[in-house]
Amino acid sequence: MLRESSKISNDAVELSDVTRGLSDATAIAHAEILGEFAEAVVHRDMPRIAAARNAVFGALGNDATVDSAATIAGFHGFVRIADAIGIPYQKAARGEDAPELREQAGINAFHRIREQT
Repeated sequence: MLRESSKISNDAVELSDVTRGLSDATAIAHAEILGEFAEAVVHRDMPRIAAARNAVFGALGNDATVDSAATIAGFHGFVRIADAIGIPYQKAARGEDAPELREQAGINAFHRIREQT
């Protein structure tokens, strides 16, 4: 999704930023505050979520805050749904999920992925 949306918007995206943090190669407006919002949700840290949400609101306004919260919830939910119903990683996308993108983003280094591939 990130790869496709960046093509549409012509934004430069470094996929390894997903696992290693923002780099100079990523040129997404407000990437730092949006990334902090996503990280806060993943860590389930309520005070951090509130602070990050307020930062997004202050920089981007109400509509962007709602859009970013919905996007974070969606991505976070996809993983939880897959885990909850027991979809093993190696069966995702019938095992053909662009392995070069997994490597580029650093996903292959995750413990759970190493265990299942």
